Amino acid sequence: MRAGQWAAVIEYFPSVRSVHVAAALSSGALFALRGLAMWRGSNLGMSAPVRWASYAIDTVLLAAAVTLAHALHLVPFVDRWLTTKIGLVTLYVVLGSLALKRAPTPAARRLSLGLALLAFLAVYLVARDHGAARWALAAGR
Repeated sequence: MRAGQWAAVIEYFPSVRSVHVAAALSSGALFALRGLAMWRGSNLGMSAPVRWASYAIDTVLLAAAVTLAHALHLVPFVDRWLTTKIGLVTLYVVLGSLALKRAPTPAARRLSLGLALLAFLAVYLVARDHGAARWALAAGR
């Protein structure tokens, strides 16, 4: 990337970071509400408008994340905190899918919901302080 292009990307860093944080918190809050609806036996959390809102928020979240990683020259599997965060996000997505529809029993869905919310909290903590050392999934560290 040429110097002029770098300046153009970094100029928008605070705005993109704000969008990323807002989208992450919105995504987590909407997931928690969908999980609460599931817990109460309501299908509202799986209604088309709610699902599409979730998809839209998560798309913005991913786009902002990729933009930030590009602007800061972050590389998964090189930057440990980012690798940890990606692993935790993957765990959160799998547990969230189990919580909302894929787990075979209501008890399993509730357990998955709780574990997914814990995974979301872990993602937040790693993202906040980049402290991969405390959350590292790699053996030996």
